Amino acid sequence: MKKIDESKLIDSETILTEKYGAPGTESRREFDEKACAYYYGVILRDRRKELKMTQNELAEKVGTARSYISRVEKGETDIQLSSFLRIARALRIEFSPVFI
Repeated sequence: MKKIDESKLIDSETILTEKYGAPGTESRREFDEKACAYYYGVILRDRRKELKMTQNELAEKVGTARSYISRVEKGETDIQLSSFLRIARALRIEFSPVFI
C-alpha cells in the first residue's frame, strides 16, 4: 500500500483562499454567493428531474420563462427569495422555518 506524505496535503480553505481570497474579502464573498446559487440550482434541478418534469412544465407552473428556470438551475442568476419559494412550491419542496 502506498503511503501518503501528510505534509504535502492542502486543506480546502487554503485552496479557496489562494484562488478567491481570504474569508471576508469582496472576492471571496462573490465566490461564496455564486457557489450558493449553484448549489440551490442543483437542488431544484435534481428535484425537477426526480418528478420527471421538464423546464417548460416547471416554468408554466411558476409563471415564468423556461430560460429563467435554466439560469436558476445553472446558478447564473441572483434568484429572489419569493421566486425561489414559488419554484420550490411547484416542485413540492416544503420548508420549516427554524428560529435560533
